[in-house]
Amino acid sequence: MIKLIGNSSTHTGRRKNNEDAHFFDPSLGLCVVADGMGGYEGGEVASKMAVDVIREFIGQNMEDEGLTWPFGLLRDNSVAEGMVHAAIHLANKAIISKKKGSLARMGTTVAMMFLYEGRLVIGHVGDSRVYRLREGRLSQLTVDHSFFNELREAGMTAEDNPKDHPYGNVITRALGMKGTKGRPDLSCVEPRPGDVYVLCTDGLFEGISSGRIEQALLDDPGCDSMELVRRAYQGGSKDNITAAVVRVVSASTGAMMAIPA
Repeated sequence: MIKLIGNSSTHTGRRKNNEDAHFFDPSLGLCVVADGMGGYEGGEVASKMAVDVIREFIGQNMEDEGLTWPFGLLRDNSVAEGMVHAAIHLANKAIISKKKGSLARMGTTVAMMFLYEGRLVIGHVGDSRVYRLREGRLSQLTVDHSFFNELREAGMTAEDNPKDHPYGNVITRALGMKGTKGRPDLSCVEPRPGDVYVLCTDGLFEGISSGRIEQALLDDPGCDSMELVRRAYQGGSKDNITAAVVRVVSASTGAMMAIPA
């Protein structure tokens, strides 16, 4: 048996307000980060709504296995993948329903992971990311839904870093968008004790490269989310900065620690 330990944290950074949201609860096996957009009020509302809806849906399902689902299971997907898909779909639907007046342009990215029956399901929409450190190497487990990434995959840009491209911050999917534009990508991975997962908004990797994230985690086995956020801020990130650092341990190891949104 395994469990998750770690924490999540956020910082306004060099912005006037914080439009990011985050949540980590080891007892649920759930971690979520979200990066809102759409004006001073809209982004803040959208990211919080996404986190709250996902947290509530997963929590209700863990407490009541007989709960009626709002959507059918995806074909060829596990129950856990279906739960993550339904949670994100519900969040998207909730945000769309509130897009009126000053909130008309709101939306949010989301990245989440959910531990269920020994498997980890990862879901994301937009350019918030999930990384994994395993055996000394950091790998990005999500693919950004961004205009820059589509250009790069099509061989239409030689740039390696979104910061160096004029459309580097344009995303192509987000919660709050209708149709396939709000659809999550899902993956299921086999977690191992010793794995470290980092979930983050773009403010983190704007200020600290993946190589420096890897080195920070390797140099300090106790490196937590607050330390990564601090390093990203010192690295010059101009956006809100949110990160979660989640470690996989055997069920008999370590105390659980969480910082809620």
